Amino acid sequence: MAGRQRSAVNELPEQVGRLVRDELRLAIGETRAKARQAGFGGGLLAGAAVLGLYGGAALIAALVLPLARRLPPWLAALLAGTVLSGTAAALAALGVRGLREIDPVPQEAVTEAERTAETLRESVETR
Repeated sequence: MAGRQRSAVNELPEQVGRLVRDELRLAIGETRAKARQAGFGGGLLAGAAVLGLYGGAALIAALVLPLARRLPPWLAALLAGTVLSGTAAALAALGVRGLREIDPVPQEAVTEAERTAETLRESVETR
């Protein structure tokens, strides 16, 4: 009996090391998946910025010139700018919403680590 206990105690560091490596692999994999999701939301925000700046300039000219024939030029520019700014704001809101939906905590790894810790506690308490 004493020999088995010594053997189990001797194997414990190796088993704990393996367990920690497995937990780290799980956490890294889950974090990478979440980072890809965050990258998509960030890409939407970048697209909103590009549309708001570069595309907006061309659209302003395309909208202002015909409007300026019937309205004062300042009012035509104001209307065009309002429409473009609203579009950029809508894209930004979609990007922010997508980013907020991502939980940055690797939940599977945390849950597994909690289960493992509980199992270890129970194992130590029964000995």
